[in-house]
Amino acid sequence: MTSTLEIPATFDFTKEYVLENDRVKLIPLSEKHLVDLLYYALNESDIWYFSSDKPTDNENMIKYVKSALAMRKEKQGYAFVVWDKEQQKFVGSTRYYRVDVRNKVSAIGYTWYSKSAQGTGVNKNCKYLLFEFLFEKLRFERVEFEADNENQRSIAAILSLGCKQEGVLRKNKIRTDGTRRDSAIFGLLREEWLATAKEKLQAKL
Repeated sequence: MTSTLEIPATFDFTKEYVLENDRVKLIPLSEKHLVDLLYYALNESDIWYFSSDKPTDNENMIKYVKSALAMRKEKQGYAFVVWDKEQQKFVGSTRYYRVDVRNKVSAIGYTWYSKSAQGTGVNKNCKYLLFEFLFEKLRFERVEFEADNENQRSIAAILSLGCKQEGVLRKNKIRTDGTRRDSAIFGLLREEWLATAKEKLQAKL
């Protein structure tokens, strides 16, 4: 068996990574963003219908933010808030998680958007920036997604990014209502991103 010399992947969790294009700006999540996010917790709680997290009141949104910051401190995740340049306001959050620097793999998730941002292209712009940074700047080899198998909106969105469905994990998580869910699993490789997925996603922005 032959091996190839690979360029090491890097991820400095202490850095304030800001990802930006003409449409959106991804800013590292901090406690100062609580006020902006609380609006959605109190006024658009149904956007977390399929989520395993329910930051739908003051207390739970505080826990949500603290948990995200703890994940970053432990070098397991890195959360962003999403600034929509058209609306001139924060409209959601997304993050890298299960970050595995040694194997150059990260999941992307914990993603949610306000109702005013859904279906507007915000998600595709965010994912383009996240892919570009992960694959081209940090030299990661794979990104993963997981979605409730009943959440057809989310599944369609992930597939539209160029990801491939790789299977379904049966009853692997408990929903907040106590029922168990099946999780659809998706992946995108660096080689796929560079070969075709980047160009195709760019054309949709």
